[in-house]
Amino acid sequence: MRNGFGVVVAVAIAGATFSTNSAFAQCGRASWYALHSKTASGERMNPSAMTAAHRSLPFGTKVRVTNKHNGKSVVVRINDRGPFIKGRVIDLSRGAAKQIGMISRGHASICMDRI
Repeated sequence: MRNGFGVVVAVAIAGATFSTNSAFAQCGRASWYALHSKTASGERMNPSAMTAAHRSLPFGTKVRVTNKHNGKSVVVRINDRGPFIKGRVIDLSRGAAKQIGMISRGHASICMDRI
């Protein structure tokens, strides 16, 4: 019984580290893109919109992306698939990348959680 209690406490603490609002949390590398073609969801890419590409989250899902270097965050809506570069977990629109201060480097270490 004691081991079971310890596991529950550890899970609760680990979950609180990333988000108290959702079951989805992910950290990794983000990049940005600014195309003018259609996205995988069928809408035209708007580089100034607060949108992003993710490999598996459903279209329309909103996530908060936080730049681990400076603490700035932005809420984006998933409307495309990607990124297709190994080690990247999300591609942000140029507008979203600008909000969290990652334009000049082109990539950033981030954490994101579903809202």
